[in-house]
Amino acid sequence: MLTPDNCVLMLIDHQPFQVSAVKNIDAALMINNVVALAKSAKIFNVPTLLTSVVQDRGGYIIRQLTDVFPEQTPIDRTTINTWEDPRCVDWVKKTGRKKIVMAALWTEICLAFPVIHALGDGYDVYFVTDASGGVSTEAHEMGIQRMIQAGAVPLTWMVFASELQRDWAREDTARKVSEALLDHGGASATNLAWELQLLNSRPGSGV
Repeated sequence: MLTPDNCVLMLIDHQPFQVSAVKNIDAALMINNVVALAKSAKIFNVPTLLTSVVQDRGGYIIRQLTDVFPEQTPIDRTTINTWEDPRCVDWVKKTGRKKIVMAALWTEICLAFPVIHALGDGYDVYFVTDASGGVSTEAHEMGIQRMIQAGAVPLTWMVFASELQRDWAREDTARKVSEALLDHGGASATNLAWELQLLNSRPGSGV
């Protein structure tokens, strides 16, 4: 399974041009999800790479995402396949980790290509479906099927965060994970907020 110490995260081409063409998921929801994914990685100090493709045409990576890693200068590529840019591959190699988690726009191209390529180089590769998007529902789903057939593992951002947390007794990260869930978890966030409200209203809670 994924742990904070055995994986890296690559976030690929979350740029305005690509966002505008996503059709399988509401763009605002996809942005919410990828930001939550990025925050989850940061909570657990998972090495994270931001990369764009031809940013002078496609635009800079969306601000909501770069704000999570303000100290990082994204790698801007010309290659459609991120795994064909030596800087990106070298970044992964320097971490010494063999499990790669990826999310990208678009699923069928900019996610599928590096996922399959990295698998061929011997890495264990996971991809985050709800932090990625395709130009159509069919394109997204065919991309997912292709990656699964190649041996990659699909997951969602909340699964990623939960797999890293694993135990709510790990209090040093539990609070931060709960905050991310409250900010980005949709209906789950509503349920958690209600639970916290009930907890804080009990006699002796100090509230």
